[in-house]
Amino acid sequence: MKVDLIVAIGIICTVGSFLISYLLFGRAKKKDDKETGASMATITSDMGYVKSGIEGINVKLEKQDERHIQIVERLCNAETSVQAAHKRIDSIEEKENKE
Repeated sequence: MKVDLIVAIGIICTVGSFLISYLLFGRAKKKDDKETGASMATITSDMGYVKSGIEGINVKLEKQDERHIQIVERLCNAETSVQAAHKRIDSIEEKENKE
């Protein structure tokens, strides 16, 4: 009888320890899942900020490209005008030299 009681207590303690360790594992897993979710949310939020920053930079680059194209066009027009002015000056100088 005494041995049966000891065996029963041993089985109850074994089952109890398995139950406690399973519950503690589940609790730790839930805590880890919450921490993982929080860190993923932070990463996702930060990625959103980076994405919006990159989009802003792209918009600024497009505006700078447009300005650059306008400046190049104005420079080409100015060069053409300068060439025409030089031709007119040269023709005036030739007329003065002939006289």
